[in-house]
Amino acid sequence: MTAGRRVRTGVRVPWSSGRVPWTLVVFLAALWVPWLGSRYDTFLGTQIAIDALFAVSLNLLLGTTGLVSFGHVAYFGIGAYLCGILMKTYGVPFAPAFAAAGLGAAGFALVFGFFCVRLTKIYFAMLTLAFSQIAWAVCFKWNGVTGGDQGLPDVPYPDLDWMSAIPGLDGLRVSDRFYLLTLALVAVSLAVLRRITGSPFGRMLTTIRENPERAAFIGLNVRRYELAAFVIAGGFAGLAGALFGIFNRGVFADYLYWPKSAEVMIMAILGGMEHFWGPVVGAAALVMLNQQITSYTEYWPFVLGVILLVLLFSFPGGILGGLVAVLAWLRRRAGGRQLA
Repeated sequence: MTAGRRVRTGVRVPWSSGRVPWTLVVFLAALWVPWLGSRYDTFLGTQIAIDALFAVSLNLLLGTTGLVSFGHVAYFGIGAYLCGILMKTYGVPFAPAFAAAGLGAAGFALVFGFFCVRLTKIYFAMLTLAFSQIAWAVCFKWNGVTGGDQGLPDVPYPDLDWMSAIPGLDGLRVSDRFYLLTLALVAVSLAVLRRITGSPFGRMLTTIRENPERAAFIGLNVRRYELAAFVIAGGFAGLAGALFGIFNRGVFADYLYWPKSAEVMIMAILGGMEHFWGPVVGAAALVMLNQQITSYTEYWPFVLGVILLVLLFSFPGGILGGLVAVLAWLRRRAGGRQLA
């Protein structure tokens, strides 16, 4: 039955969410933040966009392939350092530095992943954590290149003067222009990741997640597919790190420390790792919760932990999974009334 069509019983069936281009709607709404919102809203929007890309890149491993990585933050930090060093130390323009961050992070992911995919389950997770700690230790001690414990402050903004030629953008602040650039780059990256997960390659990753033994039995090279997913996820995490280093106006060794891996994993699980857009919802929810709670109490980690526990127990499939379940229930209920 056509969504939104009035039936004989007088019950209107809810409009199917599949007919609404929500991705386009959200993107177009986000574009107006610099004009309709405050500087603080632009700040939050930039952080959410970067965290969303980071979380979706992890979910390519966690939700799509079934690989639990505790060291995904390594590639985020490597991308941040590569982009920051190239732009600040060597004066490289943003475009090649950004591309180098993604390729460099993917290269490190290829080396680390070559060893990690040889193990499974908790051993895989612990090896990813070990490599992450090695990368953190190198960045923390390599004073001549990374700045050591002092980090790499004052990473410059990219040259965005070209935006002045676009009608309506000439009066925006630099931070607003960087927000629009970040939003565009994240949107393109998410579109590529969406294409990957929906491709035959992505379906093979899902097959490996469901039953790796059966996937190997039908002729799939499980390790090769897992390594490919590992490299792709690492590359996109590096792109997110490059944007974050510029956004934060500095790159520091804390970007590679293991608690940030736990944070991005919470985003993926909170939003719903079984859905592609779940980590995006989780990133937005976690950032907003964190900002709101810290403004009221200094015990924000305790309050945030309690809220996350309630949300995760209330919505085992994540926020987006719970929303999808509610919409499906409403459609079934409307269909039952129509038959009655």
